[in-house]
Amino acid sequence: MPWHAQLRLDYRLSAGRTVLQHAHDGPLRIFKSLYPEGDAVCHNVIVHPPGGLVGGDVLDVDVRVAGGAHALLSTPGATRFYASDEAFASQQVRLRLDPGARLEWLPLETIAYPGCRAQNRWTAELGEGAELMAWDVTALGLPGAQQPYDRGEFRQRLEIPGLWLEQACIRADDPRLLDSPLGLGGRRCLGTLVLASGSALTRERRETLVEVAREALRDLPAEVVAGVTAPNDRLLAVRAVAPLVEPLMAALQAVWARWRPAAWGLPGQAPRIWQV
Repeated sequence: MPWHAQLRLDYRLSAGRTVLQHAHDGPLRIFKSLYPEGDAVCHNVIVHPPGGLVGGDVLDVDVRVAGGAHALLSTPGATRFYASDEAFASQQVRLRLDPGARLEWLPLETIAYPGCRAQNRWTAELGEGAELMAWDVTALGLPGAQQPYDRGEFRQRLEIPGLWLEQACIRADDPRLLDSPLGLGGRRCLGTLVLASGSALTRERRETLVEVAREALRDLPAEVVAGVTAPNDRLLAVRAVAPLVEPLMAALQAVWARWRPAAWGLPGQAPRIWQV
């Protein structure tokens, strides 16, 4: 019997403290709110007890952050799409930021197991002056466990309507995409990190944040290929590919750790859950 799990998170500012109200249906849960940086920033961890998705399963996460509130969300482990015969498994994330809100959407990686049929989608809506840092990291197969991505289909759509769209259909039988220098070049891990705003960023701020990201990416291991762009005046994007997920995730975490103080004046100390 397929699972359809839903989680609704609503962050609001109350007396200078970001507080969370939440509701769930099915196997999605939220750990208690933590405040390692003080009351202004609420840290939470989303947990999916079954540990993975098979054909027909749906994870549906809806996050809303009210003006003045600041939330940071992560996960304790990878999202795993297991092999499916026919039906697609889906993860759907909707992020809504009211004017003046901040959100950091920083889950650990998604793993597309051999034989999976998977759809991964998130969309974000940003009010005036709201700012979002969000990443998405995908590992195709498990090369360390000798389980190559040799069959299956992974569909992905990351979108901020009217501002930015990244989508792909990655089939295991598409060598031009998987192995061509114009595609993944034989690498099986890909990731994107964005810093997006509901209002135009000044040219000076964009240039500063681009340079900060380039500094963070300067000493990457040779196997990681990454770059940063500012395609418009409301968004910066870092894209990276690598043969394994660990160095790719480390590269995005390094940019996040430098963007946070440069953009918001906040420390770039990694959440404890990333170090478990």
